Amino acid sequence: MKGLIRGMMVAGCVAGLAIGFSGTVEARPNYKKAFDANYDKVAKENKTTCNVCHEGEDKKQRNNYGQALTKNIGKMEKDEAKIKEAFTKTEKEKSAVADKTFGDLLKDGKLPASK
Repeated sequence: MKGLIRGMMVAGCVAGLAIGFSGTVEARPNYKKAFDANYDKVAKENKTTCNVCHEGEDKKQRNNYGQALTKNIGKMEKDEAKIKEAFTKTEKEKSAVADKTFGDLLKDGKLPASK
C-alpha cells in the first residue's frame, strides 16, 4: 500500500513539474522571423506577433492575409527560400482594403490584414 501511495505521489510530482515547465511555444517561428526580415518597415512600425496571420485567441483562426499565405506555403515549411517565395506570391493577392494588394499595404508599412 505504501508503495502504491509513493508511486502516485511521484507521478503527481512529475506531472506537476511537466505542467509547470511547459510554456507557450511559437508554432512557426521561422515564419515570423522571415516576415520580420522581409518586411522590416512593417516590423519596426507595428508589433508583429501571431496577429500578422491570425486573429483572436484561437490560432487556427486566420485573418485574410493568413488565409492567402496558407494557399501559397507548404504545411510546416522550414526552407527560408520557399517561405520568402510564398510571401512574394501572397503580396500580389487582393487585401480587404479596396484597391490594395497585400504588397501595397506592406510597402506602406502596414500590417497586411489591415482594414
